[in-house]
Amino acid sequence: MHQSTDPYVRVRGAREHNLRGVDVDIPRDALTVFTGVSGSGKSSLAFGTLYAEAQRRYFESVAPYARRLIHQIGAPKVDSVTGLPPAVSLEQRRSTPGSRSSVGTVTLLSNSLRMLYSRAGAYPPGAERLDSDAFSPNTAAGACPSCHGIGRIHRTDEQLLVPDPDLSIRQGAIAAWPGAWQGKNLRDILEALGHDVDAPWRELPARDREWILFTEEQPVVTVHPVREAERIQRPYQGTYMSAHRYVMRTFADSKSASLRARAEKFLTDSPCPVCEGRRLRPEALAVTFAGRTIAELAAAPLTELDGVLASAPPGGEAARVLAEDLRARIAPVTELGLGYLSLDRTAPSLSAGELQRLRLATQLKSGLFGVVYVLDEPSAGLHPADTEALLTVLDRLKAAGNTVFVVEHDLDVVRHADWLVDVGPLAGEHGGRVLHSGPPAGLAEVAESATARHLFASPESPERPRPVREARGAVRLSGVDRHNLRGVTAEFPLGVFTAVTGVSGSGKSTLVGQALAGEVAGRLAEPGFPVRRLVEVDQKPIGRTPRSNLATYTGLFDVVRRLFTASEEARARGWKAGRFSFNVPGGRCETCQGEGFVSVELLFLPSTYAPCPQCGGARYNAETLQVRYEGLTIAEVLSLTVEAAAVFFAQVPAAARSLRALEDIGLGYLRLGQPATELSGGEAQRIKLATELQRLRRDHTLYLLDEPTTGLHPADVRVLLRQLHGLVEAGHSVVVVEHDMDVVAGADWVIDLGPGGGAEGGRVVASGTPSEVARTPGSRTAGYLARALGV
Repeated sequence: MHQSTDPYVRVRGAREHNLRGVDVDIPRDALTVFTGVSGSGKSSLAFGTLYAEAQRRYFESVAPYARRLIHQIGAPKVDSVTGLPPAVSLEQRRSTPGSRSSVGTVTLLSNSLRMLYSRAGAYPPGAERLDSDAFSPNTAAGACPSCHGIGRIHRTDEQLLVPDPDLSIRQGAIAAWPGAWQGKNLRDILEALGHDVDAPWRELPARDREWILFTEEQPVVTVHPVREAERIQRPYQGTYMSAHRYVMRTFADSKSASLRARAEKFLTDSPCPVCEGRRLRPEALAVTFAGRTIAELAAAPLTELDGVLASAPPGGEAARVLAEDLRARIAPVTELGLGYLSLDRTAPSLSAGELQRLRLATQLKSGLFGVVYVLDEPSAGLHPADTEALLTVLDRLKAAGNTVFVVEHDLDVVRHADWLVDVGPLAGEHGGRVLHSGPPAGLAEVAESATARHLFASPESPERPRPVREARGAVRLSGVDRHNLRGVTAEFPLGVFTAVTGVSGSGKSTLVGQALAGEVAGRLAEPGFPVRRLVEVDQKPIGRTPRSNLATYTGLFDVVRRLFTASEEARARGWKAGRFSFNVPGGRCETCQGEGFVSVELLFLPSTYAPCPQCGGARYNAETLQVRYEGLTIAEVLSLTVEAAAVFFAQVPAAARSLRALEDIGLGYLRLGQPATELSGGEAQRIKLATELQRLRRDHTLYLLDEPTTGLHPADVRVLLRQLHGLVEAGHSVVVVEHDMDVVAGADWVIDLGPGGGAEGGRVVASGTPSEVARTPGSRTAGYLARALGV
């Protein structure tokens, strides 16, 4: 059949990651969902093969000079793919957007709003008309000159820099100074400049104190160190830097997260006094539309902004066209349940699911047709009520003449599919086969499918400990005022499993991750307070580059390096543990500096990583790879899955304990050296939890988890829940923010926030046992919870 009339995308011989020569046919112009347990290979098929091949074909069509760069990335391991249209990928990006990135910049709505103010705004009499750039805090033309468009300024003062004025400089009065030699050097320079470093700080003249802490001068003096018997120390030229200058420079420029965090302790963060936190120059803030400044509209929820635009008095053709365009762009964002967001909400404060849905809304307005959209768990972080709106949007993309591929675990999305590709049966090397490719109903016949067992299971009461556990005390929050929480009072019982629910934007993460965490952290040292430890397990990446991985984060790599160092061959060569580290020169490959990957700058596209051409991704130089432990090189050990490593290191207790914790939480399919950049937020969270579980202590611990089931197949959710309920059985307390109703149904206590998102949320709608909350009128969660409970 001729390819242009063939209605299928046909894949032959896909071998990416754990795929085993997969052949599969997928219809175009349909909604296809890829399912399977975590690590089964569904993302390798959807993203690693189909999207990667579409991207490669696009690259082949560009100019030859750019093609040379692109060839470094390589092609997916597949024999052939036919019938594949151009593709758009909407992944849950692992990288964190910059602090200047916002809802407005992600959706491009800010551009439209700035144009509206430039062309149709009400200017003060005699004021010159401004270009749209003048309304952006991210340009020199628009940014407030005082705070450079950030809206906040960092300051410090004497009390922060010198917390104990009874100490002398020699005793460490200037707490903000660096430690070790650098701090001693600054003290010696002050002494050489004639300052008294032995008098209590408070007794120094005010003028001297001011100069020592805040001067911008950097005098250079000859320092004569105090001679020590065993060391020869020669005079040297030392340059002075004030405590304020050191703190500000470290905070702004240091590449070390720990140094920046230390510097931040000596700073206060407050709204810019010039623009009052509005980030723009006065001339931009003087222009209004419908009586409001651009800063006011950017701070309003999108639903409110839409209302202002709808009711704005007619102001000419330009105003009408621009306002209508802006409303048309806002519509898909609110349709996806994100109307509670404001344009100035910073992108780093958004969840991965919120970011992906914003990009999806932008695509909806783009009007493309005839393309393949490849989506990565678009239901992540969605309440069941919001998932219904998502399905409507996916149907609209398909109706516009597109093909939609979705990697998904949510059973409501799976049931909605036109076509199902189920990969498995298990994870890693036990997966990588297509078990079913066809309409969803056909999966019922596939006995070995984990998805089928959950998709076609008869409604039953979920597994839960019986009887319901009794609380042993509680942590009470009252009058919580933060974000959209207004005077909220909530009680979190201890010694039980608590689920916090509510639609997207209702205030769940604020209540748990900020209010509860802050209250407990502040009271840990309080005598008689029942909680002795607080553990927050979030979905932030365990590292930002390929250098960070599963083995380094869990501490397992230290054990592995010790084993290689103790080998006969390493001892004969006199090698220490550092030789087997890919983070320091010596044993690592210097071409990629031990990362195994090199960054490829694609000029007109975002940069990407490609395997190192020198070591092929091994991370080490050829000489280091000559040393083996039990027949394997250190690169081969890093390429083992957790499951295989558990067998390999069975006789090494220090390694076996870490590996068992990772297996118990369902991560047996991950490779030890898997770069952090390849891990999902859910995987990063479970790695953190496993790291915590292996050092389980007896002190009463409160575990806080934000959507721990994100990215998990229902079969994997059961594995995770066994671990979490095990923590409660061991005498600890667990609080989860959760949308999975089966998890909520199995909790001992539920706190439901809402009723809506943003300004329409922020209240406790219901609290009690799952069956009590399921009967609460006015709760958006109640109906879905009742269905999960089978009542």
